[in-house]
Amino acid sequence: MSWIFLLLAGTGEMFGMLFLKLSDGFRKRIPTLLAIVSGGLSLYFLSLSLKELPIGTAYGIWTGIGSVGTVLLGILLFNEKASVQRLFFIGCIIAGVVGLKLVS
Repeated sequence: MSWIFLLLAGTGEMFGMLFLKLSDGFRKRIPTLLAIVSGGLSLYFLSLSLKELPIGTAYGIWTGIGSVGTVLLGILLFNEKASVQRLFFIGCIIAGVVGLKLVS
């Protein structure tokens, strides 16, 4: 169950960043509220995952899911650059996350 909590935490982090972008510097109420709720849920699920997972592993995977997901959302929703180099380094993050899962 701890891995599911960690996946939910990473997803919450990703959506928290999306809503933070949409909040326009906290000027738009609904995206601001959604950013706060997403961030809070992300931390909550991360705390649940830490009951069983090592903190270094959980934190690395949480930030990896959030980072990769946020970059991909930026590419898909905000027409951010999807260069070969950028995609290569996303692959490096994914490899690191997989590696952390394998050694846990």
